[in-house]
Amino acid sequence: MIRRFAHNPILGPLPEHAWESEAAFNGCPVVDQGITHLVYRAVSQEHISSIGYAASSDDIHFSQRRQLIRPEQEWEKYGCEDPRVTKLNGKFFIFYTALSTYPFGADGIKVAVAITNDFKKIEERHLVTPFNAKAMALFPEEINGKIAAILTVNTDRPPAHICLAFFDKPEDLWSPAYWKKWYASLDTHILPLKRNLRDHLEVGAPPVRTKKGWLIFYSYIENYFSPPATFGIEAALLDIADPGHIVERTSAALMVAQEEYERRGNVANIVFPTGSIMRGDNVVLYYGAADTTCSIATMRFPALYKELSKPDAEIFTFSRYEGNPIITPDPRHPWEESATFNPGIVHANNRVHILYRAMSADNTSVIGYAASKDGFHIGTKLSKPIYAPREDFEKKSAPGATSGCEDPRATKIGNMLYICYTAYDGKNTPRVALTSLSMRNFLNKKWKWALPRLISPPAIDDKDAALFPEKIKGKYVILHRIGISIWIDFLDDLKFDGTRWIGGEVLMNPRTGTRDSRKIGIAGPPIKTPYGWLLLYHGISKKEDHHYHLRAALLDLRDPRKVLVRTQHPIFEPELPYEKEGKVANVVFSCGAAVINDTLFVYYGAADQVIGVATISFSDLLKKLLKEKKLQKAFIGK
Repeated sequence: MIRRFAHNPILGPLPEHAWESEAAFNGCPVVDQGITHLVYRAVSQEHISSIGYAASSDDIHFSQRRQLIRPEQEWEKYGCEDPRVTKLNGKFFIFYTALSTYPFGADGIKVAVAITNDFKKIEERHLVTPFNAKAMALFPEEINGKIAAILTVNTDRPPAHICLAFFDKPEDLWSPAYWKKWYASLDTHILPLKRNLRDHLEVGAPPVRTKKGWLIFYSYIENYFSPPATFGIEAALLDIADPGHIVERTSAALMVAQEEYERRGNVANIVFPTGSIMRGDNVVLYYGAADTTCSIATMRFPALYKELSKPDAEIFTFSRYEGNPIITPDPRHPWEESATFNPGIVHANNRVHILYRAMSADNTSVIGYAASKDGFHIGTKLSKPIYAPREDFEKKSAPGATSGCEDPRATKIGNMLYICYTAYDGKNTPRVALTSLSMRNFLNKKWKWALPRLISPPAIDDKDAALFPEKIKGKYVILHRIGISIWIDFLDDLKFDGTRWIGGEVLMNPRTGTRDSRKIGIAGPPIKTPYGWLLLYHGISKKEDHHYHLRAALLDLRDPRKVLVRTQHPIFEPELPYEKEGKVANVVFSCGAAVINDTLFVYYGAADQVIGVATISFSDLLKKLLKEKKLQKAFIGK
């Protein structure tokens, strides 16, 4: 969502400067009299950190590079790291991490400060905190007559906390007596920004005053204590008069490592916010990339504020049918006595036809049939499956093994009905199979299915497939999931003879730092709208408390390889007992939906055991998607 500078990184190591030959990163700017002064962490080949300085007249191109602060005192003899600079009352306060012991440990990692009038000479330097802390910065003006600071406490003795501190005079900043009293009441100083005990966080950029509050960017590291960890950049607005009050905050990462210079370096896959400045309505964010270089990104503040103040998860309001679940396992029918879930949908002849996955006690999946006139009440439900395993690739390979025909997705094209499903023999890799029959036979319940054909490559995990309901530029279009991503392919025909397979290209990947970070896959076939193809899809996060939820995207009508918008947050997720408890806890999983009189009916498997239905105004959903599309365009400055 953030626009990275096209010529990143803006600062990197210089081989000719021994003190910064290994890395130059985590830069923090301060603007004074038209000059942007940048202090940054520099690392030598001996892996000793010091603080570098550079200057710029345009926030981007820096020169006059020199070493500003080097280890001199006993309490910093093993390095000076990650500076934050603020101008207050005519002086520049540069806070940095001081390392006094090696090997590095919590007791030897503390905050220090250097004070300068002009970046030419350091007038004072002091050890600030007597306890483990990092990333301290001052607010650029006094608040209620007091000097205010933000810092991270116990960064290396977790749990870490972002906290506030207030001082009567500058000397209190390095007063052991002040900090002893302050630390004794640590809980009263904490900004509650952490969402999960397994996560970690750290102060990023010094606060910047805006009309809406103090803007802070901070580092939020998901799964820090249960790797792999994800470093993300988040933001919050603090009340101007009472910064202990969080006015707004992001609920997910604004930015994670994506570019090559962010993914590869001294420490891979890190973006770390260390400074920001306001230029009119534009925010310029400075960040460290892979602990090697300095980079910048920009965003429009009005769009950022909308993102901060907009609870996406509450925007898309689905109504669950009060009679849910509408289909449940039936002990009278052995083929569906264990589970009924993940239904594909055909809306035809004023009926919703529900083709659902049913499972027997020996874990064999078949496809059952039910129908509804109003979309809610089941009027017809057959006592026998309409589709069962026929080929070796879907027949059980061993007693008790999970096998069969799973998760059907149905698409009507012309006078034919096509079903894509997951074929699994319990031994080999699951693959996508395709079958079909005429709509005439389907509506007359004459189950004359074509012989199924495997259409995905051997030995590749491929599932969640569905055809578009019409050809595009003369070609059939299919979506499917290889591994963890949604793929799209264009086909001249649907004749598969065992010598060619679907493939294509990635349409959408999981997004690191969000709740669809582990894997994604489509729900049902795309639905055509005047604004694009509406695609519902499921996501699952990497967190230990992950669950399956639904999201939405719009694809370009003429070129569905173009994703026009993609919701940042879930639009529907497990909430009720039948969705949270079952064969697989915390799952809502859809394979089909129907639009009836401007109402979108989404049918879904709940906890891999029963079937529910939820509705939302179709036009309302599209309006909100278009609004989010507009917001996302504004957010990246287009």
